[in-house]
Amino acid sequence: MPSRASIRAEAARVRGVFEAAGAEPVETAILQPAEVLLDLYGEDIRARAYVTSDPLKGEQMLRPDFTVPVVQMHMQSGAEPARYTYSGEVFRRQEDDPRRASEYMQVGYEVMGGAAPAEADAEVFALIAGIVAPLGLQAVTGDIGILMAAVDGLDTTDARKAALRRHIWRPRRFRTLMERFAGRADVPPSRTALLQTPDPIAGAGPLIGLRSQAEIAARITALRDDAATPPISEGEVELIDAILAVRETSPHALEHLRDIAVDMPAIAGAVAQLAARLDALDARGVDVAALPFEASYGRAQMEYYDGFVFGFTSDAHPDLPPVASGGRYDALTRQLGAGREIPAVGGVIRPGLLALLGDTA
Repeated sequence: MPSRASIRAEAARVRGVFEAAGAEPVETAILQPAEVLLDLYGEDIRARAYVTSDPLKGEQMLRPDFTVPVVQMHMQSGAEPARYTYSGEVFRRQEDDPRRASEYMQVGYEVMGGAAPAEADAEVFALIAGIVAPLGLQAVTGDIGILMAAVDGLDTTDARKAALRRHIWRPRRFRTLMERFAGRADVPPSRTALLQTPDPIAGAGPLIGLRSQAEIAARITALRDDAATPPISEGEVELIDAILAVRETSPHALEHLRDIAVDMPAIAGAVAQLAARLDALDARGVDVAALPFEASYGRAQMEYYDGFVFGFTSDAHPDLPPVASGGRYDALTRQLGAGREIPAVGGVIRPGLLALLGDTA
């Protein structure tokens, strides 16, 4: 493994590239308030976070990455547009693989604000691609915004759409919900009995747990409303499956998605944004014709990504995590900005992996 000194030297080099591109260096505290972070990070990160309790400040978390605190800082006081860079340790608890680091360096680049999201996407990707180019890594891109648009366009209730959107980053749960909402999965006997009982709460005994009687009654009403909702059509399920199956070079993926948009117009705007991004990437010298695109890419990562996503991995070292990754997170700015939303995209590089792969090249 590279020495700590060599990793810090690599981090300083990468951060220098980002500063030369116009980014303002920023710092964030290692110990972060846990409440907001636990709501925003995906289940994988939530389960792997180091959380502690402070008698005065409440629950605190060792920083699992930089994006959320940097966005918080910008939404409170930042001018727009802005570019930021940072470097430092992040912390992830490891329960399954002791070989994976629980503390490692990240160097990041974030672009917030601006009137041309496609240009910002291309800027971040091309800048990071240039840094990792000597290592011969494999790039992959995706766009979670296309699947979100498809869900929003389904001919079903807002409650079902909200449930599907909530689980976009949990592919197995998303698939289970699609099967149930399409009428393909049997309703569990216990739920059937519950829904057929006129007053399930009567005679149920004392309340146990944190939910009030009113909350339980509201949940039963929601389940009954859902049971009375017509199933999502087979045609719409097939279109969702077709989107998720797209895995081609970017130009072919774009054409495939345009074909799907003929039958699902709700995704037309997201597909047009993909086309604009590819044009912007091409203008920055990225070989778009050979750039892979996977519609499902990024669905098992951070929940705050809601558009363009990308990663760079080593085919020669498939056991390693991505050397660099990133994506668009416009909705996160709304959550942290009290309803005020701005375009935002960023990416991070792991200098320890840069140093490791550079030593083995």
